[in-house]
Amino acid sequence: MTRSDRTARPARARDARRGREPGPPAVLLADIRGRVRAAVALQALASALGLLPLVVVVELGRVLLADGPVDAGRAWTLVACAFAAAVAALAAGYASTLVGHLADNDMQLGVRLALAARLARVPLGWFAARGSGRVKKALHDDIGEVHSLVAHTLPDLAAVLTAPAVALAYLLAVDWRLALAALAPVAVGVALFARAMSGAMRRMAEYAAAMNDVNAATVEFVDGIAVVKHFGGHRRAHERYVRAADRFAEFFTDWSRSTMAPSVGSFLVLSPVVVTVAVTAAGTASAALGWSEPLDVVACALLAPALCAPMNVIGSRMQQVQAATAAARRVHGLLHEPVLAEGGTARPDGARVVFDGVRFAYPAADGGAAAEVLHGVDLVLEPGTVTALVGPSGAGKTTLATLPARFHDVTGGAVRVGGVDVRDMPAETLYRTVGFVFQDTLLLRESIAANIALGRPGASRAEIEAAGRAARVAERVESLPRGYDSVVGDDAHLSGGEARRVCIARALLADTPVLVLDEATAASDPVSEAAVQDALGELARGRTVLVVAHRLTTVTGADLIAVMDRGRIVETGTHAELLERNGRYAALWRAQQIPVPREGAPR
Repeated sequence: MTRSDRTARPARARDARRGREPGPPAVLLADIRGRVRAAVALQALASALGLLPLVVVVELGRVLLADGPVDAGRAWTLVACAFAAAVAALAAGYASTLVGHLADNDMQLGVRLALAARLARVPLGWFAARGSGRVKKALHDDIGEVHSLVAHTLPDLAAVLTAPAVALAYLLAVDWRLALAALAPVAVGVALFARAMSGAMRRMAEYAAAMNDVNAATVEFVDGIAVVKHFGGHRRAHERYVRAADRFAEFFTDWSRSTMAPSVGSFLVLSPVVVTVAVTAAGTASAALGWSEPLDVVACALLAPALCAPMNVIGSRMQQVQAATAAARRVHGLLHEPVLAEGGTARPDGARVVFDGVRFAYPAADGGAAAEVLHGVDLVLEPGTVTALVGPSGAGKTTLATLPARFHDVTGGAVRVGGVDVRDMPAETLYRTVGFVFQDTLLLRESIAANIALGRPGASRAEIEAAGRAARVAERVESLPRGYDSVVGDDAHLSGGEARRVCIARALLADTPVLVLDEATAASDPVSEAAVQDALGELARGRTVLVVAHRLTTVTGADLIAVMDRGRIVETGTHAELLERNGRYAALWRAQQIPVPREGAPR
């Protein structure tokens, strides 16, 4: 159980007793809820104390203008109170900021640790399906939004709500008629703002759709510029982008025009200058009629802006709350991604891999039933042999190859390694048993040595360099400015084939008895492909190897070739046996052979 799970449990239990499910922000903030409340309360206190000097000015005026001698003691007491209130407001504001940011730091640490722990247990295929963008957004951008909520937005909301409440309470105590006069701009400003925001949800949906159209047209234009220019279609592609941009501009202009007048009117009515002038005029008239005292008019002029000005920032603060809520919902979703069931304690005996009636369906995006992509696959990989999976695109080759490493769990049947179901192995044991090298290479922004050592942390420098030599990449690495200490992306810029050989060195160092290769020579030039093939030959020696291949010429020497089609294995045998049968494999082989050009044909 993670730290956030333990701390969130009491909050969930309280919410369950109250008959409601806690929302994502409440779950994320469960551990720091008390400190967030303290930060909000301190900021509210700071806001209230910040108004006391203004109140003291009015009360000091009453003392100084009273009939008879000035009560010096009372006057100095009021001055001292104003000074103390100002200092206390600063201290409370500082304490609120400190408490809020320390609470936010703990929240971010707890959530990031919980996310790391959760994502360490999701299927590896989850990352392949979603990429790193969603994870980065949750770990950095979305948690940053929640940071704003905890450390800034909630305390700020407390301040903008407390100041008007305190100001209104004092004005009502002084003169209810002047208090009503101060409330009039608030009523007008709120009415204008409500008019400006009418239909905002519909407009925001239209805004998002228009922006999506612009983004899609931009990506289409930029990504396809070489093709459309080559075939003379650049004007049409450009026109699609211009039309999308024009539609967005027209929509946004219309929306801005419809909201400009009430929005500007609201800000003007609630601005401190307008409020002060309006309330002073109303107070002067009231005093002239004998309804109000002159000093009460001064009090109203001083405090009315505090009553109205916060209304101008409530809208932006509420938008921040909505953005943080949406971010918390995304983080909450990641924290509840389905994880692989914990493996047992079984240890494999040998490196024999058995696919026993394997069925598999990818989870549906809507949570419903998904179409099955593997239908009862039976296949045995004998120790020390190379088995190749071939077939047309979409046949299920890569899906099947990822199952021994538990990129996903089967939905039917079983995958056994060394006689043990992979679901019954501890994760550490599984990844010491099954290694993989895929066509999409991944090198970290670390030294070449550190990238190779990912296969076995703690390996000696001699072992790392031996793996580099076996992977046929040592000559290239040693030519770099700092050799194996060169950092990828800084002073080590590797080609695709070279990066793939570094990954092969990593797999060699890991020394797993079972190895999965998914088109490891894809997108390589002939020279790189030869070097990669040599490295793969070294890597496959003495191991149980499963190779996913699209080019049949790369697997003619495999001990067993399994032909897949539509999620089933339709043929097995050696290259020669399958050609002799003249079945599906033979048809694929003929389709991939390059015909000899006729005399006079273009070459």
